[in-house]
Amino acid sequence: METLEQIKARIESAIPGARLEIIPNGSPSAQHSILVDNAQAVAVAKFLRDDPALRLDYASNVTGVDWLDTVIKEKVKVKQVVEGVEKEIDQTTEEKISGYLEAVYHLFSIKHKHGPVIIRMRTTNRTDGARLPSLTPIWRSAELQEREIFDLYGIHFEGHPDLRRILCTEDWVGHPLRKDYEFPLEYHGIRGK
Repeated sequence: METLEQIKARIESAIPGARLEIIPNGSPSAQHSILVDNAQAVAVAKFLRDDPALRLDYASNVTGVDWLDTVIKEKVKVKQVVEGVEKEIDQTTEEKISGYLEAVYHLFSIKHKHGPVIIRMRTTNRTDGARLPSLTPIWRSAELQEREIFDLYGIHFEGHPDLRRILCTEDWVGHPLRKDYEFPLEYHGIRGK
C-alpha cells in the first residue's frame, strides 16, 4: 500500500481544490491520519473507495472525538526598563484555541487486504449545531456509527439516511461523551449517584 503522503498527493491531483492535512500520531501505533476539508469530504471518500489501487471499501470503525478549548502559554523574553535599567524579563503570552468535534474513520480494503487509512473531519466549533457531511452513502457500515456519534457527541451528519438517537432515549438532554457533560441527578424519577 502507498504511504499516507502518496495517498494525499493523489487525492489532491484527482480532486482540484481538496484541502488535506496529515495529522501525526505520536502514540506507539503511529497511525497518522488525513484531515479532510468538509466541503470535499464526500468526493475524497468516493476517491478512496473507488480508486483501483486503494479500493478502501470498508469503514471498520467510525468514532467521535471532543477537543475542548485550550490555552497555549508561552514564555518569551522581552526587554523592559526597570528602575532606570534595561533588563530582559520573562513574559507569558496566552493564545486561546477554540475547541471542536471530530469524526474519525478507519478504512480498509477487503479486496486488496490493506489498511487502515484513517481520515478525519472537524467541526468549526463545539456547539449543538455542529455539522459534518455524512459518509454513510459511501460506506454503509458508517450508518449506525454516525448515529452513535450524533447521539453521544451531538454532531449532525448532513445527508445521513436515518439520523436519530441510538443509545440514549429521544428525550435525553445533551450528549454524554462530551468532555464537559454533566449527568443529570435524576431521570424520570430514577436517581443517579
